[in-house]
Amino acid sequence: MLLSVTARPLTLTSTLVRRSLHTSLKMATPYTVVSTDKAPAAIGPYVQAVKHNGIIYASGAIPLDPVSMTVVPGGVKEQTAQVLKNVTAVLAASGSSKKSVLKTTCFLKDMNDFADFNTLYAEFFGETKPARSCVEVARLPKDVLVEVEFVAVEEK
Repeated sequence: MLLSVTARPLTLTSTLVRRSLHTSLKMATPYTVVSTDKAPAAIGPYVQAVKHNGIIYASGAIPLDPVSMTVVPGGVKEQTAQVLKNVTAVLAASGSSKKSVLKTTCFLKDMNDFADFNTLYAEFFGETKPARSCVEVARLPKDVLVEVEFVAVEEK
């Protein structure tokens, strides 16, 4: 019986080492940086998106015009429309589209803008509704009213 008890921790340790090694090998696989001039360039130490094993992880898109790199004029409707254009451009550059978005995280400066934001968001995604979180935040980069990030799958 003592042998069984001693053998279990060794087996468990071996299993943990194998799992840890397997995880390390997977994570060591390089990812691909996604970049397009049809969406605003990153304004900090990050990239528009990365792809890893067919999954696209996008940084938050804010309502910047990709040519002038200025915030589009107007309220939450105009800013949401620009954000969704920027999301579309990053998706296209990633080899994907809105129908392959798995999850979005949406940030609003004021939750009172939720109805207007939600109308445009619902029109954009149509029947292909991803999982979503939507939160109010105190402040967003460049004092914009809305930001959206997403996770999607690459289309083949």
